[in-house]
Amino acid sequence: MSEKSGAGWGHRHTVLMLSFAAVFIGYTDRVNMSVASVTMRDDLHWTQATKGFVLSAFFIGYMVSLLPSGWLATRYGGKRVLAVAVLGWSVFAIATPAAAHASLSTLVAMRIGLGLCEGSLFPACYEILGRWIPAHERARATIRLISGIPVGQVVGLAASGWLVGQYGWPTVFYGFGVLGLIWAVFWVKVVKSDPATHPDLSPEERVIYADHSFGVRYNSLSGLAWRAQLKDSAVWAAIFALFCGNWALYFLLSWLPSYLRDAHALTLSTAGLFAAGPWASYLLFGNVAASLADAAIGRGRDVTVIRKLVLCPAFIVAAACLYGSQAAATSEAAMGVLCAATGALGVASSAYSPNFLELVPGRAALFIAFGNTLATIPGIAGVAVTGWTVDRTGSYTTAFVTTALVMASGAVVYLRYGSGRAIRLSNGS
Repeated sequence: MSEKSGAGWGHRHTVLMLSFAAVFIGYTDRVNMSVASVTMRDDLHWTQATKGFVLSAFFIGYMVSLLPSGWLATRYGGKRVLAVAVLGWSVFAIATPAAAHASLSTLVAMRIGLGLCEGSLFPACYEILGRWIPAHERARATIRLISGIPVGQVVGLAASGWLVGQYGWPTVFYGFGVLGLIWAVFWVKVVKSDPATHPDLSPEERVIYADHSFGVRYNSLSGLAWRAQLKDSAVWAAIFALFCGNWALYFLLSWLPSYLRDAHALTLSTAGLFAAGPWASYLLFGNVAASLADAAIGRGRDVTVIRKLVLCPAFIVAAACLYGSQAAATSEAAMGVLCAATGALGVASSAYSPNFLELVPGRAALFIAFGNTLATIPGIAGVAVTGWTVDRTGSYTTAFVTTALVMASGAVVYLRYGSGRAIRLSNGS
């Protein structure tokens, strides 16, 4: 199909825009705790290990809910699941200050609850984009979706640092929680579950959905084909790439403001602004890489070759920058190295993020849920262990070196086993 048949703004663009907004809001609700916890630690008399435990509690709920969320999104549709999820995590965010003053166990319960709701984010988004986005637009749609991660982090870190400095740490939870409630109203009123239920599609989109075949029917839970696909080495290479990318992202997401304050003596508000810089780099380089990769694929280049050429060098560059970051003598030098590292992570994400839609186009919600379940282990173990090692050693060196080694291993595995071709079974599923 020619690109001109999809010209103009259609409902699929509205779905993508609001899905991006959900990711944006979700990640502001993640990073605000990493900034607020710096002051909360002093106010509530936490150790670094206690702070690490509070930060990691989110990922316990997140990991537990991923597979059920994938099943629910596949069974009931991404629109419903995402609406309930955003409403839920917004309520938990608003309740966080009261929970923190009540007791540590109550706060941990709120963080687990927020994680339970946010676990539905990507399975639901992948499910509804699978209904609305035709194959020739999925790579760009996916990278634009996950652009909500760095945008949410940039805005969340900068705004949280300012809000904490001006009005106190509880305001960050109230503000972003209300934003989620507003989003839910628009989502429910505007978005339709799939093209078949939309009463007034644009003429351009009618051409797309009349002429374009999605191949494997989406949202089918019948049969055992997904189990056979799960055994394929290319799927595990994509899962491991996601795991490695998340290891670095969760480490930086949770500890970057604290690292900048502790290692480079920045104030909290300055650390929040500095910490936003790497995520701006992630956003810029990730989208540029996605556009270049799509252009190369559009010219007929092999998808597998493009994915490997993008991901493997990017992981190596990220590993080198993270390993070398400890040698930075000034905050400006550290920021430059960290911006290079996160920029490389953004480039890598433009390769592994659309990979599930390519490998298992009819079951992407289930596979992204399964992959994210494993890829959340760094959020639980890595974030908590970082707090313990900082308490024991007084530095972040071990955490940076470990993250660099994980990234390098991801490049090696994907170079050997990665693929961009759909997995075909003997029955054609």
